Amino acid sequence: MDELNNNEDLREKMHEEEDISVTDKMVGVLSEPSNLFKRLSKLELKTMDWLIPVLLVIALAALSNFIMMSNPEIKADMMDKQIEAMEKQLQDQVDKGNMSQEQVDKIIDDTTERMDEGGMGQMIMGAVGILVVIFITFFIIVGVFYLIINFALGGDGSYKTAMTAYGLPYYIVALQIIVMIILAMTMNKMITDTSVGTFLDMSKDTITGFLSHKLDVFSIWFYAAVSIGFAKMFKSESTTKYFIMVFGMWLGFSLLMYFVAQAVPFLSFLAM
Repeated sequence: MDELNNNEDLREKMHEEEDISVTDKMVGVLSEPSNLFKRLSKLELKTMDWLIPVLLVIALAALSNFIMMSNPEIKADMMDKQIEAMEKQLQDQVDKGNMSQEQVDKIIDDTTERMDEGGMGQMIMGAVGILVVIFITFFIIVGVFYLIINFALGGDGSYKTAMTAYGLPYYIVALQIIVMIILAMTMNKMITDTSVGTFLDMSKDTITGFLSHKLDVFSIWFYAAVSIGFAKMFKSESTTKYFIMVFGMWLGFSLLMYFVAQAVPFLSFLAM
């Protein structure tokens, strides 16, 4: 009996120490994140664990931008939304007496002309911008979570541990982008997320509309996987406190940016 138990323990240990393929990690984070991160917490951390999904998101985001900009109807819809947002910001300056209506009209006309003339160069610049923004935000967000976990929650892990826990769920973001591309091509309109607010065409200018854009199954799925990843990778017995931290940070920061944008219309781009 003891020999049988020893053999089972040995098989379990060998299973834990067995390396996990990239495909298994992708499937695991989508279907069984708890089991995946529990196994990864006992293995040597690899840079590819977070780098591959992040690069995949960057590639798909650039592809999405190219496809949508190549579709005349989607491009027109995107331009209309950008011009409308710009007009609201500039109108605030007119109301305050900082600009004249003639100046606003000229800025709008010049911007519209540049958008119309934008071709491959604009798409390349957009791809470069996507690359820079995603990488910078990734490292900053991971750093913030790591500091909270390390100093407030007493987690047992390194910055690289946090990168793996936050980076692997990017496969969920990659799947979301694929769905967004399909929806955009089907509906012939610019799709920036898969939220209730987008499908109901609700404006983010009101608190109700803003919160409706947070009701996104992919976003909730992503942050749930991140919460589980942090809990398992940092060897915590309680997953609940990580769910509270992650969702609290996401919603809390989003609301902060919303109220900042309401107070300073020029910063409305922050209310994403």
